[in-house]
Amino acid sequence: MGDVTQAPAAVRRTEETMGTVFSFDVRGGDPRTVRAALDEAVAGLHQADAVFSTYREDSQLSRLARGELTVAECDPEVAEVLELGAEAERISGGWFSTTCQGRLDPTGIVKGWAVERAARTLAAAGASGVSVNGGGDVQLLGVPGAARPWRVGVADPLRPGGLAAVITAVGTAELAVATSGTAERGAHIVDPRTGRPAMTDLLAVTVVAPRLTWADCWATAAFAMGARQGLAWLESLPEAEALLITAGDEVRCTKGLASRLG
Repeated sequence: MGDVTQAPAAVRRTEETMGTVFSFDVRGGDPRTVRAALDEAVAGLHQADAVFSTYREDSQLSRLARGELTVAECDPEVAEVLELGAEAERISGGWFSTTCQGRLDPTGIVKGWAVERAARTLAAAGASGVSVNGGGDVQLLGVPGAARPWRVGVADPLRPGGLAAVITAVGTAELAVATSGTAERGAHIVDPRTGRPAMTDLLAVTVVAPRLTWADCWATAAFAMGARQGLAWLESLPEAEALLITAGDEVRCTKGLASRLG
């Protein structure tokens, strides 16, 4: 018999869409089946971009926003995403929103949802370990090898190239890591109350949760709230841990984050 501790063969791929780069690291499973599922997952990302793009005049989202389509006339994914966005808005008390300056814009939830969907497509095809990274937001499923958990580095917004923390998925079959902040894209996070860039004392918020759909939403909402309110709110959420970095280079963490460091 071979070495049972040997890591399963890895299938890796990168793909550009939705204005960012997606990286896949898939372990185990039947190689032919996994590669077919990877093609399906990548096609799903491009389809999500075509349906939900706010930059394409002919996207279903743009046509829906202009009143040319109803939700029922759109692909079923549109209703699914808008329902998830409404739930995120309810849980966050309005700090997460699927509208921007009065216009329908679920951008804040689409990428996390699309990455999670892609990862689950690969896991359903028999992969034993899946990592999908969409522009720095990561969904992890399974394990990369025997006794080897997935690990994700969290970028330090004040020290380019440095890490603020390393998150481990040890002991769990599902883990997502999402970061919202100004380091990569500038002041792009909007305060839903004003429709203007969020005035906050935070540089970055990283949320760790089982599902990237929610981790991405929670990071965005907490960033808009600011350090004090954001940390208190994140502490109240089940299955979510977080690391917040302030403009004064202060690091604040939820009480349970320590179990995810390493």
